[in-house]
Amino acid sequence: MRILQVRDLLEGINRFAPFGLAESWDNVGLLVGRPDREVCSLLLGIDPTLPLLEEAVKRGADTLITHHPCIFRPLPSVNTATPAGAFLERALEQKINVIACHTNLDSAVEGVSDALADRLGLSGLRPLHTVDFPGMTGTGLGRVGSFPVALSSQDFLERIFAALGIDGVNVAGQLPNEVKTVALCGGSGSEFAEDALHSGADVYLSAEIKHSTARWAEEAGFCIIDGTHYGTEQPAVALLADKLGTLAREKGWDLNIFQAESERPVFNFIHKKETITA
Repeated sequence: MRILQVRDLLEGINRFAPFGLAESWDNVGLLVGRPDREVCSLLLGIDPTLPLLEEAVKRGADTLITHHPCIFRPLPSVNTATPAGAFLERALEQKINVIACHTNLDSAVEGVSDALADRLGLSGLRPLHTVDFPGMTGTGLGRVGSFPVALSSQDFLERIFAALGIDGVNVAGQLPNEVKTVALCGGSGSEFAEDALHSGADVYLSAEIKHSTARWAEEAGFCIIDGTHYGTEQPAVALLADKLGTLAREKGWDLNIFQAESERPVFNFIHKKETITA
């Protein structure tokens, strides 16, 4: 087996999710660590949190790959009393490399939205919002796909609940009686609502839908479903594990790949009839 270094891992990721695909405002790639450090074990997750970092320590992972970057905007200081500072301190203390694979994986062919579409059972996928990238076709944010046979509104909702691992969603506009074509965007996708309408989709599934966007959908006679940021992106963890596993076999890397077990949806839904106890 070949010895794997961080730089090799970055080069491998760049093959299926080029870092050049990332949005200009994003921060991806190696954010903590050094390129020449040996990599033996990966932990994959969505958010760079201390609990996830502790899971990496517990499971013996020397490298953490998260979807969201641990350093998003420039830091004027590293205050270790803050969550961000404490995360960086712990990662450096344990010599854990931290890599972000964010909007580059969003726009990649077979990226975040493809993973969500696959969970739902959609096929014939095409980008919702095309992002041109040299040497690649089919790159872009979001996807539009169809079911082989139209689903009733209830069956479609059940499909969403199962795919996202949640018990309810917020819906703006009237849900069609039947759903055949779906536009979706894993993560925050409010800005692509009009693209979804013009794509010919019956509904649009995304997250962090703005109030004004939801009101627009209602008046435009279109249906938008907010499946939560975590719910719509979580399928990408398994996708990333599969791609890295394939890459490791191709390259002959001796690499353990773990998917996060400690991560949960960040919001808890509390019904007004529930009793809250201390």
